[in-house]
Amino acid sequence: MRSKNMEPASKKDELLLFLMITILLFPVLSVVLVGGYGFAVWISQMFFGPPGI
Repeated sequence: MRSKNMEPASKKDELLLFLMITILLFPVLSVVLVGGYGFAVWISQMFFGPPGI
C-alpha cells in the first residue's frame, strides 16, 4: 500500500541515484573488496607462511 504523499521518482531523481551509484558506490565497494582480499591473503601468510615454502 502506498501512502497518499508518495510520488513516483522523477527522471532527475533516477539520474541522480544512478550517478551516485556509479560514481560513489561502485568505486568504494571495489576498493573495499580488493583491500579485504589483500588483507585476508596477508593474514593467511602470517599463519601459513608465504607460498612455495
